[in-house]
Amino acid sequence: MEVLQGNIVNIFEDSIHWGELIIKDGRIFTVRILGDEKKDQVYYLPGFVDAHVHIESSMLCPASFGKIALCHGTVGSVSDPHEIANVLGIAGVEYMIENARQTPFKVNFGAPSCVPATSFETAGAIIDSAGIDKLLRKTEIKYLAEMMNYPGVIFKDEEVIKKLEIAKKYGKVIDGHAPGLRGEYAEKYFAAGISTDHECFTLEEAEEKLNLGVKVLIREGSAAKNFDALIPLAKEWSHQMMFCSDDKHPDELLHGHINQLVQRAVSSGVKLFDALRMASLNPVKHYGLDIGLLQEGDPADFIVINNLTDFKVKETYINGNKVSEYGKSLLPEITSGTPNNFDAEKVSQSTLKVFVENPISKLKVIKVNEGQLVTDCFEISPTLEGREVITDIDQDILKLVVYNRYQKSTPAIAFINGFGLTSGAIASSVAHDSHNIIAVGVDDASIADAINLVIRERGGVAAVSPDKMGVLPLPIAGLMSDKNAEEVARDYEQIDQFSKEYLGAKLAAPYMSLSFMALLVIPALKLSDQGLFDGGQFKFVDLIQTMEG
Repeated sequence: MEVLQGNIVNIFEDSIHWGELIIKDGRIFTVRILGDEKKDQVYYLPGFVDAHVHIESSMLCPASFGKIALCHGTVGSVSDPHEIANVLGIAGVEYMIENARQTPFKVNFGAPSCVPATSFETAGAIIDSAGIDKLLRKTEIKYLAEMMNYPGVIFKDEEVIKKLEIAKKYGKVIDGHAPGLRGEYAEKYFAAGISTDHECFTLEEAEEKLNLGVKVLIREGSAAKNFDALIPLAKEWSHQMMFCSDDKHPDELLHGHINQLVQRAVSSGVKLFDALRMASLNPVKHYGLDIGLLQEGDPADFIVINNLTDFKVKETYINGNKVSEYGKSLLPEITSGTPNNFDAEKVSQSTLKVFVENPISKLKVIKVNEGQLVTDCFEISPTLEGREVITDIDQDILKLVVYNRYQKSTPAIAFINGFGLTSGAIASSVAHDSHNIIAVGVDDASIADAINLVIRERGGVAAVSPDKMGVLPLPIAGLMSDKNAEEVARDYEQIDQFSKEYLGAKLAAPYMSLSFMALLVIPALKLSDQGLFDGGQFKFVDLIQTMEG
């Protein structure tokens, strides 16, 4: 039995009192109120939950991710292992479950609903409705993860509907994914039993979905940042909202997690207890998580902070055990296997060339937007050398390549605006959702070198300049490192800085942004290994349009 004294934050009664926590057998045995709040003493409050995250995007295995997240007061996560499932199928999900058993961090996995995400790309695996049934029978699988195939829901695709019905059969929550979906189609989508959406990028869209009864998650990841747009809604709708990161790179994770969103919410005018419930109570209740909320009988999962202003975490407890202190983990290092699925041949720069038959042509260009996963598109007259379409650094029109990593193929090529590279290329085997190799660069030689570095390591992120090159290997499914978080964060910071200082990348998170340029289910224009795809029309489109003249 352990007795702890401090200010106890009760998120059910909106109260703070000086008191004692008595912990026995990993649970809160007694909460004893002794008096009024003492401003100069520590505060005990429920730990935070990341309500939607792909752990793979941190480039860390679950145990390593948890080791760092705990230092920021995050005691658990609602985690969609969609990324590794697209590479390794059910075996990938089982790897994540087994790895997570090595950490006290409470990882709550979903059954990935869209593997592959669409039929317009090549993934490493397929999980059909029978596979979903197998996964949802597992006690470790708490919900059906984000249903990205919203056309399949709206127009009642047989296999999609089967997956939804299986989730309902087992009484498990269904997560949504419907960027920009509004009006009649939104009503049909959420009427199918889908309960959440983390893809809202405007206040108006989020408010419309809240009015439909949807739980809206405020996402602030490394590439997609929707906090500023959506946080005003929390003043009225906090009971129906949660916080999530979705995708967060390791260097950012070292500096903070959900605690940062709580701090920003409170500083922006959201009531303290509303912000705390968004970060703890709401996800715990919605998903039915075995995570304590500082009530008698609950698992003793809680955090200790010095004040209710900056939310810097002093200590974190899981099941009554202290797991971090003063920003340092108290957990041991873990070992990890390196399952993978990688069979790409080296690419030559000659296969990256694009030609026009008629010089009077228009080129479709993807426009990447800082802080958003949605892209825009526009058409311009291509820059030509003879009949070859080349990049144009002055207009920031660069070449984008997606190359199948699972079987022999030819590269798919497009052009993109917004990365700002002035030399060299960057490449990655993290390319949502099928995780083929994706690269962007100013010349074919650099692009080929960057892709081939990734192939050499059977997965990783790479950068190439005229006189330097580097790669961060990701041996676990081409998505995650088997090193600890500090090492991965250091190596990632170096290659990220290299891409900005030496290559001219102007995006805040160029590798994270690059990884979403193959995500076909988010409009407007994206590139798969099979070609240029219009997410609004949900079909392939031509890169070059010949004009009459």
